[in-house]
Amino acid sequence: MTSAPDFSSLKAVFINATLKRSPEPSNTDGLIVKSADIMRSHGVGVTEIRAIDHQIATGVYPDMTEHGWEVDEWPGILDQVMAAEILVLAGPIWLGDNSSIMKQVIERLYSASSILNDAGQYAFYGRVGGCIITGNEDGIKHCAMNVLYSLQHVGFTIPPQADAGWIGEAGPGASYLDPGSGGPENDFTNRNTTFMTYNLMHAAKQLKDAGGISAYGNQRTVWDAGVHSYVKDSGSPNPEYR
Repeated sequence: MTSAPDFSSLKAVFINATLKRSPEPSNTDGLIVKSADIMRSHGVGVTEIRAIDHQIATGVYPDMTEHGWEVDEWPGILDQVMAAEILVLAGPIWLGDNSSIMKQVIERLYSASSILNDAGQYAFYGRVGGCIITGNEDGIKHCAMNVLYSLQHVGFTIPPQADAGWIGEAGPGASYLDPGSGGPENDFTNRNTTFMTYNLMHAAKQLKDAGGISAYGNQRTVWDAGVHSYVKDSGSPNPEYR
């Protein structure tokens, strides 16, 4: 068996998009713990954030207090995301889709589209993303597709099998942490959670060791300046602001 790489230089942030405020138990948190514990066992610094516990404003700018909101705790959360190499968005299924809190978190990640890294790339380049979905109705793959598409669209790298989830019996059945649900013992879920976790760490380490995504052909600053050959050769007009 291949020996484990040294992941101890990595940091990860899990954002739980449950609709339940602390300290109410969250079934999504029950599955987050499995992934987070694997990371911690390898020395990864893990931060867990329950988004609904924070006053996150609605909007498409990094700090909505600059646009009429009295309070916006998102900038502090974004700082923690930017300090990490791994981001995992986790949440429940409601009406076959992601929760309203998940949608809000994704919108606020998108609000960072105006931020660039030191290489002139979009700010999330060089970071990896994954997702965890829980519920007692169908929709894991649908929800995961939306989350993972959104993450890659704003610049995160998505490694293989970057999603994991659990659903119980369709309808008002048992939730993940309910006694007798079978969730914590489910081999399929445990395997996917484990593979996702290691793939996130592998990809994050590889990107970090490589200094991020190569800065050629993807620099917003160069595109805007129009000074590099790849801009001149592209034959494409300057795209509108994302």
